[in-house]
Amino acid sequence: MRIIDLLKADAIELNASVSSKAEAIDKMVALHKAVGNLNDADAYKEAILAREEQSSTAIGEGIAVPHAKSDSVKTPGLSSITVPGGVDYDAPDGKPSDILFMIAAPLDGDLHLEILSRLMVMLMDADFCDRLRKAKSPKEYLEIIDAFEAEKYPEEPVVAEAPKEGYQILAVTACPTGIAHTYMAAEALEKAAEKMGVTIKVETAGSGGSKNVLTKEEIAACDGIICAVDRNIEMARFDGKPVYKTAVSNGINKPEELINKILNKEAPVYHSTGEEAAEEAGGDDENFGRKLYKHLMNGVSHMLPFVVGGGVLIALGFLIDTIAGNADVGGTFGFTNPIAAVIFWIGKAAFAFMLPILAGYISMSIADRPGLLPGIVGGYLATTGATLTMPTGNDAAVSGFLGALLAGFIAGIIVNFLKKAFNFMPKAMDGIKPVFLYPLFGTLLIGLFMLLINPVVGVLNLGLSNFLTNLGSSSKLLLSIVLAAMMATDMGGPFNKAAYVFGTAAIADGNTWIMAAVMIGGMVPPIAIALSTTFNKAKWNAQELKSGPVNYLMGLCFITEGAIPYAASDPLRVIPSCMVGSGVAGAVCALFNCACPAPHGGIFTFAVVEHPLGYLISLVAGSVAGALMLAILKKNQAKAEKKA
Repeated sequence: MRIIDLLKADAIELNASVSSKAEAIDKMVALHKAVGNLNDADAYKEAILAREEQSSTAIGEGIAVPHAKSDSVKTPGLSSITVPGGVDYDAPDGKPSDILFMIAAPLDGDLHLEILSRLMVMLMDADFCDRLRKAKSPKEYLEIIDAFEAEKYPEEPVVAEAPKEGYQILAVTACPTGIAHTYMAAEALEKAAEKMGVTIKVETAGSGGSKNVLTKEEIAACDGIICAVDRNIEMARFDGKPVYKTAVSNGINKPEELINKILNKEAPVYHSTGEEAAEEAGGDDENFGRKLYKHLMNGVSHMLPFVVGGGVLIALGFLIDTIAGNADVGGTFGFTNPIAAVIFWIGKAAFAFMLPILAGYISMSIADRPGLLPGIVGGYLATTGATLTMPTGNDAAVSGFLGALLAGFIAGIIVNFLKKAFNFMPKAMDGIKPVFLYPLFGTLLIGLFMLLINPVVGVLNLGLSNFLTNLGSSSKLLLSIVLAAMMATDMGGPFNKAAYVFGTAAIADGNTWIMAAVMIGGMVPPIAIALSTTFNKAKWNAQELKSGPVNYLMGLCFITEGAIPYAASDPLRVIPSCMVGSGVAGAVCALFNCACPAPHGGIFTFAVVEHPLGYLISLVAGSVAGALMLAILKKNQAKAEKKA
């Protein structure tokens, strides 16, 4: 089998007219569909986009190789386009991509992966790429590929013998799918080593299994190992050797620099602890801050579907109740109508899992699968406010979003501690530790931790309530600003909860202007973020941009939690921006003397709000102010990724 067996002329379009990454993906998926490579084009496109969310598949130097393995692929194959002038594909060198290949790989079968790896290596040759750019027809395009493949991979390749003294440097390359970047990084490292006069052997941990596997003798004799990987690999074999771990993209773009890290003895010595799934060797991409961010984003990405799905269902409940004429029923608004009640409570059920899932997957990222249960339990206890004296829950001690974050990280640390604590047990007990001992003791310890810290939150809430009461007696404008800003401070945590409880309690005393400030403050953060993702796309990554529009609906429905994933990814910039926006909305609301007798519902309660036009102006002013603050404070995502 050769590359031209996987790439048909009808799956090639030269000089394609596309103006964006999204259009390029649509074009190549359509070419795959046209030649019959796919069972389900939409499902395959979702797999491609999911891979792009992990990191851009643009290589640099004008090359991009989007790829995915999916059960929607009927026949393994390639599609390809060339784009005059190129298209912005988020390449690491910032250059537009003008030669693009899209790989469609089924979930089973390995033969085609060996062939595709050849193409990845061939694309590292600049002269070959220049010839592809100059091709006048798909037929000529295929002939160029076939001729170069025959030259580079003759039928009976000569396998070079390993040097008798062993290799100076060893390397392992691995990308999430094991199709493209894995082999391109290996080729780049081999070329750089040859140029520098260094002997190297590279193991490729590809989708079809590991090739060129490093032996014990080679590991013992080498000066050090480069791990250019974006997923877990077997690390215990490198115990006691200098290991430099980095992203697979650096293997492609910075091979000489990585080799020099070993030659100059800058790589840290790796020490195995026996729990390799959660371990990572040192490297420029694995500093403490980056590890913290990766754990956090693992929790956020798993939490997001619960936020979106639950939030939209709750919003539908409010909408149906409004249409049914129940906007002024007070505490049962959203579930007064029987149909609204069914939808509302299903949404509430989904929403209830949000913080436990956040904590669970943060913990799992830190401690692997044994950390999942303790993390989820810790996140749940944060939502109930459980204490030692009231383990069933205490509304005055709910720690919310911040408590769940803390629970996730602490649970992961606890489980990793338990792994080391149980190292004394015989090997025969290894099977029982992850399914019994770690979850049992991890859950108990994180539970006790949360029961101890939740009462502290109760004291904080009481202090905040007393502060707000005293503030309200002196200044309506100042209190409105403070309450609205508090709603954006922790989005479900003690500050947010204290402001909301204060607002609902004020309704009973007839001070409905307080609830107006509280609600408008809670509506602003999601809308400000939605505006930013719409009009300032450079500030956000692909996943955040995709979910951004949903926040318009969440904000309008007074579901502040829609902003949590965005705040969690960059709290030092997003939270202050949202607080400024909410504070502006609270001030304008007070100036218009707005009042709201309903404790929830967002825009669906505007019909019963006093001075509704002023209330709408407050919402617009605060949301725009928040979006402008995000534009000022938040860094461009592309620049941040390049520095990472």
